[in-house]
Amino acid sequence: MKSSKLPFPAAVIFDWDSTLVDNWKAIHLSINATLVKMGHQKWTEDETRRRAKSSARDAFPGLFGEKAEQALKFFYEAFERFQLDALNVLNGAEDLIKTLSKNGVYLAIVSNKNGDHLRKEVAELGWSLYFQAVVGASDAIEDKPSIEPVKMALKSAGLGSKSIIWFVGDSVLDLQCATVSGCVPILIESGSIGDECLKDWPPHSIFSSCKELEKAFLDI
Repeated sequence: MKSSKLPFPAAVIFDWDSTLVDNWKAIHLSINATLVKMGHQKWTEDETRRRAKSSARDAFPGLFGEKAEQALKFFYEAFERFQLDALNVLNGAEDLIKTLSKNGVYLAIVSNKNGDHLRKEVAELGWSLYFQAVVGASDAIEDKPSIEPVKMALKSAGLGSKSIIWFVGDSVLDLQCATVSGCVPILIESGSIGDECLKDWPPHSIFSSCKELEKAFLDI
């Protein structure tokens, strides 16, 4: 853990995949089915984890050109087949959100996973009661790292301009989004960020797991 003293948050925004849950098996199977369908080579799992950080809405035009809409439809159909079977909660995630909620912290999710699929996963885990807002790809006019999904997530929070908001994620997109939206950027290490990215978008604090972050919160 590398950490500066954390300020007590009025709100915490979480990324989803590789921050609170692991559903990369479903994403990997779905993107590879789509790549093959579109006449492309499959990706390794490492490639999928590295390359599938942007929303499909943003990434598919670059991958598939004029066939992006067709590919997007096929990808979502494939993902719906695999989605819930491959959903796993990461170490300490549930305890962390319960602790934050118990202490009156406003909780939200901002993810580049399709919004309907995201909310389905949150509901499957029984976590809908903890999150006041769940914002996924295509819910706002732009996806992460834009500030727009953050604004949507905080719309009902009733926070002042000086309120402390944590943004907890695992990717450079999360650090970018946190920084441009004025949140405290907190990194949960997943091995997906290089040193150069950390120099460009430095986190306030780095933790190896949600369990470590919960301990830091309780020590504030």
